[in-house]
Amino acid sequence: MTSPDPNPPDLSDFTGTWKLDPAATSVEFHTKAVWVLPVKGTFQAKEGEGTVTHDGDITGTLVLDAASVDTKIKKRDTHLRTADFFDVETFPTITYEVTGGRPTGPGAVELDGTLTVHGTPAPLTVAATVAADGDSVTISATAEVDRSAWGLTLTPMGAGLHNRILIDARYTRV
Repeated sequence: MTSPDPNPPDLSDFTGTWKLDPAATSVEFHTKAVWVLPVKGTFQAKEGEGTVTHDGDITGTLVLDAASVDTKIKKRDTHLRTADFFDVETFPTITYEVTGGRPTGPGAVELDGTLTVHGTPAPLTVAATVAADGDSVTISATAEVDRSAWGLTLTPMGAGLHNRILIDARYTRV
């Protein structure tokens, strides 16, 4: 076990309410299909918000449009939108709800939360970096997830269950 960084970021710099800028936010996923072929895709951010209190408590959301899944292969994207995967007619959004967090080093924070995919919530903690630019911050995070935690277990032709998610979410102070 590593000891906490003696110089974590001062969360008081981020005290306040924040609103997501969907146009300046990117969400990518990487996985393997047909045993070894890499697959890369994106989702579009829909909305989000965040709050940092004077006590350093962190809460927030990031909501993605599930139907926006785009792997650049129309047939695959159409299949991903069906009940076999995201079932976008029944579950139109993918949501990450941050319920807490703590500084872990200069410009770094660990966020605790719940990721809800296909109507199924599961806990997810992510390590993130925070870069401030005036009244905006960009939170960059990478998460490794096993999609079976959300009931997404179909593996046609050996598709992988393990996915890497890369997020760059830009929030502006309200």
